[in-house]
Amino acid sequence: MTTIGLEEEYMLVDPVTGLPVPYAEKVRLSACLAHLAEEHEVHYELLQSQVEVTTPVCHTLDEIGGHLLRLRHAVGAAAEEHGCRIAAAATPPLRDARSMAVTDQTRYRAMLAQAPQLVEEQLVNGMHVHVGVPGREVGVEVLNRLRVWLPTLTAMSANSPLWDGHDTGFASWRTVVFSRWPVSGMPPAFQDAADYDRRLYQLVDSGLICDTGQVYWQARLSERYPTVEVRCPDVQLRADDAVMFAGIVRALVETARAEAAAGTPPPDCPPELLEAAMWHAARHGLSDTLIGPDGRRHRAGDVLCRLLRHVGPALDASGDTREVTSLVHRLLQGGTGADRQRAALATGGPRAAIELITTESTLP
Repeated sequence: MTTIGLEEEYMLVDPVTGLPVPYAEKVRLSACLAHLAEEHEVHYELLQSQVEVTTPVCHTLDEIGGHLLRLRHAVGAAAEEHGCRIAAAATPPLRDARSMAVTDQTRYRAMLAQAPQLVEEQLVNGMHVHVGVPGREVGVEVLNRLRVWLPTLTAMSANSPLWDGHDTGFASWRTVVFSRWPVSGMPPAFQDAADYDRRLYQLVDSGLICDTGQVYWQARLSERYPTVEVRCPDVQLRADDAVMFAGIVRALVETARAEAAAGTPPPDCPPELLEAAMWHAARHGLSDTLIGPDGRRHRAGDVLCRLLRHVGPALDASGDTREVTSLVHRLLQGGTGADRQRAALATGGPRAAIELITTESTLP
């Protein structure tokens, strides 16, 4: 069975003020010393108020869900030891007026020198889904066919509507924040793996980015693993929602591989339309229309139904149909994380939203 893995980023917040706190090093060390997580499973991020977890390579959704919940509990328990909590939201509802400290690593210091204001506002947390592929040529074939579905995944995962105590009007403000870096947004179409590599290293050689890790496309080939890495989702409130995306992304990759093997050409969608579709998805989430893979506006629910039909054979083959379908139906009925944060804000203000994103982070 095709392998999958997840990376998730969390914010560390003060339980009283709700403000981000720079305790990443303490939390990371505590999680590892308690033997609840391995050292390679808990990582630094750009800002010291963020931690990242990485699951092992997994084969089933049950396996990845178990590891993800274990890691959320490990980091959550470590955070409690140091007087803070983890928040599974892609932006913090509240920010401190003071700048958050940057992690003392060479590449992060270079990013701070390059774009200090962007780094200061990079209080955003994503979820990256890795799906194994047999080689870079296949990976590029997959990327060329995934592009049209990335706005849909962004809308489904929207979990960052709040910023500085108010509603931004966007379901995924994280998507907007990330789009300001030099190389970000929708990946271009590539001729083959050689074309992908040539364009990647031309960006590095130009000096416009520090390294290939600063290629912030919403989907890319991983430089560390033999995987396609889908990066557009916001981190999810609950672990089972993250598992849903793992199943959907794996099915999209498997479907794309089957289409490439059959000689089906990639969808032809103009890059400007895809960029606008991504903006629209970040703005509205599932509360409005979506731009489907055909480049036309449809009701959001209809696009999700089309997505499930598109990946249906792949979900059947992996035995994931029942679990993924039920979670998608729950999403349509209960709303995205952005919808739920907005509801909490409306009833109890920013403090209620903070309570939501911290209490639900360790639920199944």
